[in-house]
Amino acid sequence: MSRATSRSERFAALALAWTAAGVALAEDPALKAAPAQPQTQKTSLGQAPAHWLERMNQALMTRNYDGTFSHWHGGHVETLRIIHRVQDGTVSERLASLDGSGREFVRTGASLSCYLPDKRMVVVEQHPPEESLVGFPAVTDQTASFYDIREVGRTRLNRRDTHIITVSPKDEYRYGYRLWIDDSTAMPLKTQLCDTHGHVIEQIVFASLTLPSRIPDSAFKPEVSTEGFQWLRNETPPPAAAAATLAWSAMRLPPGFRMSGRSAQTLPGSTDPVDHLVFTDGLASVSVFVEPQRAASAGESPIPEAAEVGSSSAFSTVVDGHKITAVGEVPPDTVRFIATQVKAQQPAAVGPRRH
Repeated sequence: MSRATSRSERFAALALAWTAAGVALAEDPALKAAPAQPQTQKTSLGQAPAHWLERMNQALMTRNYDGTFSHWHGGHVETLRIIHRVQDGTVSERLASLDGSGREFVRTGASLSCYLPDKRMVVVEQHPPEESLVGFPAVTDQTASFYDIREVGRTRLNRRDTHIITVSPKDEYRYGYRLWIDDSTAMPLKTQLCDTHGHVIEQIVFASLTLPSRIPDSAFKPEVSTEGFQWLRNETPPPAAAAATLAWSAMRLPPGFRMSGRSAQTLPGSTDPVDHLVFTDGLASVSVFVEPQRAASAGESPIPEAAEVGSSSAFSTVVDGHKITAVGEVPPDTVRFIATQVKAQQPAAVGPRRH
């Protein structure tokens, strides 16, 4: 395999792993801000629409559930199964494709294993234990400044009464959502990811959803055979290596976005430590990875790369001898904007990766 092919494969795998980790609701479970009640239009029940989002997120994080749903994007439909259990304070989750790619994502506590049979690889990384793979970021006053949150109607779906909640962006830098939330359980029965014109980018519809009181350990064992697979582990670099890392930040950001996290880690397929920056507007989130650029072959010049996998966009470019890769569930122009604005400031020690 040529070096260029290897780089593209790793770039595509990174984008794939990012979007699939949150595919069950077409949401990115980025850093959650403290809950607050924005000033939004109230429903006839006297509850703000944001209240239903909060109830939904609480249900997704604390309930046991087992559901099968269809995931539509880009003209393709895939059937997946999500299993979620909270037992003795430990969260276990399994997201599995029942057709198509055959991907599986299994999380136990802070450990997340991404089984990618189409790439013949398994990516193992640490995931913040307080964050669910399928949670919806908390709505805050900051969020309400850039999104219009409303209840636009009620309907019956799968014989259940639901509230239809919309989260509409006020500019072109973020996506919006429509959610059909079950009145009695607060579980989402249908979700849509929409662009700034309201066109549907992705749609999730549950065909079945149960809330069992007990789920056995066997439900979280992957069915993928990993014989001959490459195992890649996302690990924290040694302190000495991390200390030599430059301090990278964005000179400019899209309106409402701010840096919310920085860590040092090793990307799958790379031996060099990288900087991992997280930018968020309180709802949408973009991760930026900064890694040293390997010496190019004679006559080979760095070429920016762009990719869209499901609802996630990725853009990679080279700045000051470092490869900058931005990935997030935002429009392509947003990751391009952020990636091209990331610059090195001054040498600074990078603390240990957050867990």
